[in-house]
Amino acid sequence: MTSFEHVTVMRDSATALLAAGSGTAYVDGTVGGGGHASQLLTMLPHARLVGIDRDPAALAAARERLAPFGDRVRLVQGNFRHLDAFLPPAWQPCAGVLLDLGVSSPQLDEDERGFSYHSDAVLDMRMDPESDRTAFRLVNMGDVAELTRVLREYGEERWASRIARFIAEARRRQPIRTTGQLVEVIKDAIPAAARRTGGHPARRTFQALRIWVNEELDALDEGLEAAGRLVGPGGRVVVLSFHSLEDRMVKRRFRAWADAERGTVLTRRPLVASPEEVEHNPRCHSAKLRAFEVAAQSQLAPAARSTHDYQGVNQRHGYGI
Repeated sequence: MTSFEHVTVMRDSATALLAAGSGTAYVDGTVGGGGHASQLLTMLPHARLVGIDRDPAALAAARERLAPFGDRVRLVQGNFRHLDAFLPPAWQPCAGVLLDLGVSSPQLDEDERGFSYHSDAVLDMRMDPESDRTAFRLVNMGDVAELTRVLREYGEERWASRIARFIAEARRRQPIRTTGQLVEVIKDAIPAAARRTGGHPARRTFQALRIWVNEELDALDEGLEAAGRLVGPGGRVVVLSFHSLEDRMVKRRFRAWADAERGTVLTRRPLVASPEEVEHNPRCHSAKLRAFEVAAQSQLAPAARSTHDYQGVNQRHGYGI
């Protein structure tokens, strides 16, 4: 088994919500190590699934884990913001879309990925190693106004402008190349009294940088829109989020669909991990699960041609386990 070992968050709850819809074709827009996908395909012996992920290491793990399901699974490297380009036309409309928005444990734990403020590693934070956006680029080349905006909007950081100024001063002396260097700058920027509450002082800054690097909120907005084009009558959209910005976006989108009488919000309040699961996997303590069911005689959005050519994507990335 590959070294990409990830504990699947709220596996039973997410797959139960997804499987209760109607139809046989599903999309896992963030397949990761294949935990949710494996559970769903086991529960539904006639189901087919397209698994998408930006991380080639995740796809390698999913390919190994999902191999027993044979041609019921198609895996592709890509961003779920374009998920309608990855679903074969014969599988449309689909029965459900699952988006698990969390950063996987291997991404956090592997120092070379640069996601964690608990270790000293090269500033990176890319989920897709082929992307040209890195945390190093923004920290060392972004102007103070842009840095401030990113930290405030994506990290909801109270000390955004002060941290941005301290970063600018530090990089004038030498480039900030590692996560450890950046953590020290953040600690210097935040007043001592403020550092004593609210968890690790770098938490919000690292969240903001990761969101910027991977364009996570734009991807979520476009991914939900794409799900609206894909999910057919009686189908479901299930989203697992890990911070308030994502959760608010999902809540508002589901509410807008319900207000337009396109279906029903199945989770008036988000589901959360059980105390037992949190004890086993502390990283799931912030997880929130929301689900929407499309009306039996409706579809979330009219079928529309994707701006990304399905055949081109197929040829570039390749389908099949």
